[in-house]
Amino acid sequence: MEGPELQLRFTYRASAPAHRRVKESPLSSDLIFKQSHAGLFNLCIVVLVAVNSRLIIENLMKYGLLIRTGFWFSSKSLRDWPLFMCCLTLPVFPLLAFMIEKLAYRAFISEPVVILLHVIITTAEILYPIFVILRCDSAVIAGITLMLIASVVWLKLVSYAHTNFDLRALSNSSKKGELAYPSHDNYHDVRFKTLAYFVMAPTLCYQQSYPRTTCIRKSWVIRQLVKLVIFTGLMGFIIEQYINPIVKNSQHPLKGNFLYALERVLKLSVPTLYVWLCMFYCYFHLWLNILAELLCFGDREFYKDWWNAKTIDEYWRMWNMPVHKWMVRHVYFPCLRNGLPKGVAVMIAFLISAVFHELCIGIPCHIFKLWAFLGIMFQVPLVILTNYLQNKFKNAMVGNMIFWSCFCILGQPMSVLLYYHDVMNRIGRTE
Repeated sequence: MEGPELQLRFTYRASAPAHRRVKESPLSSDLIFKQSHAGLFNLCIVVLVAVNSRLIIENLMKYGLLIRTGFWFSSKSLRDWPLFMCCLTLPVFPLLAFMIEKLAYRAFISEPVVILLHVIITTAEILYPIFVILRCDSAVIAGITLMLIASVVWLKLVSYAHTNFDLRALSNSSKKGELAYPSHDNYHDVRFKTLAYFVMAPTLCYQQSYPRTTCIRKSWVIRQLVKLVIFTGLMGFIIEQYINPIVKNSQHPLKGNFLYALERVLKLSVPTLYVWLCMFYCYFHLWLNILAELLCFGDREFYKDWWNAKTIDEYWRMWNMPVHKWMVRHVYFPCLRNGLPKGVAVMIAFLISAVFHELCIGIPCHIFKLWAFLGIMFQVPLVILTNYLQNKFKNAMVGNMIFWSCFCILGQPMSVLLYYHDVMNRIGRTE
């Protein structure tokens, strides 16, 4: 008798044991994060499409089509022109940083002078767009876009200066015969081509070479560009058709009836969550991957599975990897090397993040209530709370639900309402 037939005859007999080892149910807390849930994910998509199709029809019947261009571009395009020119002139600052590094590489200027000049350049780079935005009555989205680009350039300038400073220190140590870090490439050179690639690359951490891919997949790039256009349009539709009517029919959340404000926040939570997820997908997955493909940039870990975050601390370490790597490289570990406690280093990292969140939102809105700053700094006690709860309950689901509730269901809608009413109040006082 052949092997398979023999195995079939003796393996599937009535006396063969059906239970051989200890197993958990697929939805138990021990296994829920260790297996695929593609079927449930598909079910969620089908349910969301069905529910939101009804909401779309109901919204269109109630309000009609509300798409307008005034939110995205000012009614007088000349108001946005100074911001556009400011954006075009930002590359001047990396060019100045390159000239300083070239002089330092040739030992024409001393190290303290190099540091002072870099401080002046980075400070001027971030103050320049702030001055332009505050002097112009431009669209809010145009101002936010400019501040985001300026913030990215600022982070790149800091990384460029800090990395070259460290490379010079390692190079000098090697020349003196001192022991350098064994796996570190101590070769130091300052080339414009390297800086130009870094300025365009989807990373905030400067290094003299990056892992590269061999070719550009043109058809892949086209498909991603089509997705980018579609999801950007979807974001605009949700903002105009859903978020704007809700916030217009709301009161200031800190001045009106508490239950009414809570109802507006909960009603706003779903469309803001959709916009936030679309924004994440458009920028971190589509745009950064498109840029990486065009530049043959190999390391494309722009995010991790932050949706499985069990604590606020895990979320901030996984959702924006370019910023996280910059913080670790240029803030957190330098603080530790200078003798600061870990808690203080984390506080400094959150403080820098809070300042730039406030600059990117408060400056374009022309209001200085520090809502974005306070929102980021409030993450510190949330980090402590979620870490405590995670250690206490030892359950990944508890921390994950707290993260989604605090960050997406309550935090983002509250921020939208606060900034909307403050902007409307400012416009009313101006008029």
